[in-house]
Amino acid sequence: MFMAIFMSMIKSANLAKVKNHLSKFLAEVEQGHEVVICKRNIPVARITRMDRPRKNTSKPGWAGRSVRVHGDLTGPCIPLEDWEMIREDSKSR
Repeated sequence: MFMAIFMSMIKSANLAKVKNHLSKFLAEVEQGHEVVICKRNIPVARITRMDRPRKNTSKPGWAGRSVRVHGDLTGPCIPLEDWEMIREDSKSR
């Protein structure tokens, strides 16, 4: 009996039918059913209900004052003298 109940929870449909009636199939998935999508009657994908996301418990500013910036964030990471070296090296190639 359990197998009969389990099999009734699995729906199978070809891709064209799923494309034309996607909202209907998603409603069934929300109710706990599983949908197997077939391409030319060969199963290729399965749609199942996702677990409910947990409530966001993070607090804004929890890491406040934990980062220190030394130097200029908007300036180049490489000293200007090294840029000249890179340009000269690319000309020689």
